[in-house]
Amino acid sequence: MDRSASHSQLILLVDDDVDALASLAEMITREGFLVKRCTCGREALREIEKEIFAVAIANQAMSGESGLQLLHQIRQIQPNCSRVLISGTEQADTLIGAINADEILGLLVKPWTRGDLVGTLNSARRRYVLMSDNQKLRQESQGLNLQLAAVKERLREQFCIVAEKRLALKKVHDVLRVSCEHSLGLCFRLISTFYPLLGRQTQAVVEICRAMAASEYFTQEERHVLMTSAWIYDIGLVAIERPVLHKLFAKPETCSPDERAMLRHHPIIGQMLAAFVDQQQAVGATVRAHHERFDGSGYPDGLAGQRIPWTARCLAVAVAFVHSGMPKSQSAAYLQEESGAGYDPEAVRLFFRTNHVADLPRNVREVLMSELTPGMQLARGIVTPSGMLLLPEGLELNSISIDKLNNHNRLNLVSERLLVYE
Repeated sequence: MDRSASHSQLILLVDDDVDALASLAEMITREGFLVKRCTCGREALREIEKEIFAVAIANQAMSGESGLQLLHQIRQIQPNCSRVLISGTEQADTLIGAINADEILGLLVKPWTRGDLVGTLNSARRRYVLMSDNQKLRQESQGLNLQLAAVKERLREQFCIVAEKRLALKKVHDVLRVSCEHSLGLCFRLISTFYPLLGRQTQAVVEICRAMAASEYFTQEERHVLMTSAWIYDIGLVAIERPVLHKLFAKPETCSPDERAMLRHHPIIGQMLAAFVDQQQAVGATVRAHHERFDGSGYPDGLAGQRIPWTARCLAVAVAFVHSGMPKSQSAAYLQEESGAGYDPEAVRLFFRTNHVADLPRNVREVLMSELTPGMQLARGIVTPSGMLLLPEGLELNSISIDKLNNHNRLNLVSERLLVYE
């Protein structure tokens, strides 16, 4: 057996309850994993020093050292090892904090089911394989970076001799820019080869985001973040097997809970992979948050409102429009219907303004809430979701009516499209 393959199946199991340890080891072994049993933390740490494990599972309620303390030590020795804690519900806040702090990556809460165990083991193993592969890529990248640094140093010396330092800096900048574009191109080809539908959807999302990014509502950095994220937002889906991915796209109603959980996990994997393409944390954060909903019902973190990065709110609108699978008119109607619930109303308005998916009369244009100024005349009345008229069609806006609308928007989001006469 290939050594790396054997490592991906090797699990360290720690519990001072011998009977519970034997029972759990038998269940895990039946799933095709290799198990090393330990009855105390000291014995487990000796094994960690000798062998590489894909997953370490420890019971929180052990005498002496707790499972969480042991997993923290294991993390220091083998960072790639996925750490899973078995616990009751009495320390939920502490354990959730540990997950958020990356101390543990999985939690089996008693009483757990076989499905919980299998799903957690498979996710933990996939995470180990991904982290191990990423480590190899980082090592290779470091070697290449050292070579590049040596080349750049030799160039710098030559340019100093011939007094062309300014030209040298420009060339280095061009190399880095081309390198970034090359990385994005490689990611796009990877996505397209892995699942052609994803490639077509990515291209469509990129075009929508390009139009949105061309507006004045982004800083230069935000434009870069949005466009980079648009190329790689679904890169995390390559961690899902193609048959499962096909079922998620073609027949989502037939998917098992574990398969749905894999889908909900892909933005997190995407965030990790994004770091290899662009080191700006905002790119990874945007990729991670592109399935969050404005009302907080999205995933993976349940962020809501302004807690979702602006670039992610805009990307979410583009992704929703492209991935709906409906004709453009129906997709546009869906976005308008979900404005204020699933999606940021300002991001939806910006989408309609910059992508022109809905025909407007020649003398009518779309504006954002922040663009309303005295003297504008409404081409459509503004009503609340309950049907109450806020401002009538044809009204010429003044500072009072604009303040009234902004005050209402602060209390209850105005999700309507804002249309004014030219």
